[in-house]
Amino acid sequence: MSDVLTKTPSVEPAEPDCENVPRIGRSMARMRLMTGRRLIGRLAIQSAAPGLELSHLDVLDAVRRAQPAGEVTVGMIAEMLRIDPSRASRVVADMVGRNVLRREASQTDARRIVVVMTEVGQDLLAEIVAQKLAIISEIVSDWPQEDVERFAALFERFIGGYEAVFLSRDKDTPG
Repeated sequence: MSDVLTKTPSVEPAEPDCENVPRIGRSMARMRLMTGRRLIGRLAIQSAAPGLELSHLDVLDAVRRAQPAGEVTVGMIAEMLRIDPSRASRVVADMVGRNVLRREASQTDARRIVVVMTEVGQDLLAEIVAQKLAIISEIVSDWPQEDVERFAALFERFIGGYEAVFLSRDKDTPG
C-alpha cells in the first residue's frame, strides 16, 4: 500500500504592487489621523451628552464589549483600555455620578463590585452608533448601491485580515 501525500496549495501573500498597496497604506494613514481625532465620539458628545469626555465613551464602550462575557469590573475596564486602575476607577465614579453607569454587588461573589450600564448609558451608546451610521451614510450617499455592498464586503475582509495578522504577531495584546 502506498501513501499518497496531498499538498494543499498555500495562499501566497499578495506582492506589493507599485501602485495599489501603497495607495491603501496612504489611505490607512489618513483614516488613522481622522480616527485619532475621535470625530464620531466628539459629535456624539456634542449632540447627546455635553460635558462628557472621550474617556467616558471609552469606558462605556469597554463595558459594552465586556458584558457578553459576564460581569464587568473596574479592573477589567482598566485592562481593556490599558489605563491605570485608579484612573479607570475615577472615570467610572464620575459616570456613576452622571447616572451613565451604576455599581452593583456581583451575583456570583457579593464581595465583588461590578459595573453595569444604566438606561442613560444605553441611550448614549445608541446615540454614538447613530452618529457613526449617519456619518458613514453621508459618505456613501452618492455611491451606487453595488459599490456600497462591494466596499462593505471588501472592508470587512480587509479588517478581518488586519486583525488576524496583528493578533498572530502580537500575542500580548488582548482583543
